[in-house]
Amino acid sequence: MDTTGYTAAAGAPSVVGIILVVVGGLIVVGLLVWAVRLGIKVMHRESRTPRGGEHPTLPESGPVHETQQRREPDEVPRAEDTGRRLSPHELGSPGSRRSEDQDRPRWDEGSSGSFGSGGPGGR
Repeated sequence: MDTTGYTAAAGAPSVVGIILVVVGGLIVVGLLVWAVRLGIKVMHRESRTPRGGEHPTLPESGPVHETQQRREPDEVPRAEDTGRRLSPHELGSPGSRRSEDQDRPRWDEGSSGSFGSGGPGGR
């Protein structure tokens, strides 16, 4: 059995192997540099200034402001009213309607406003 090839491979690294590793490393570095430059080009292309009509505009009446209102849930029909149980598809979506009382709820006068605080609550 001839073991000369195995002995040569196990010995000192050959010049050809070192050159292949260096060339492979340079190729990988080149690909990474190319990918970074391509990413920078794409980023610059996508961050351009918008043209007319690309962004939403204000309505002619001016900016729309937030409205605040109290809502209350719609009542679920009771089984006694219909005479039978209602299926989920008969209930519909859980909607809500505008409440008649639009006053904001306030804390009781002199109350601390927390539950179980242990304090006298001002009374």
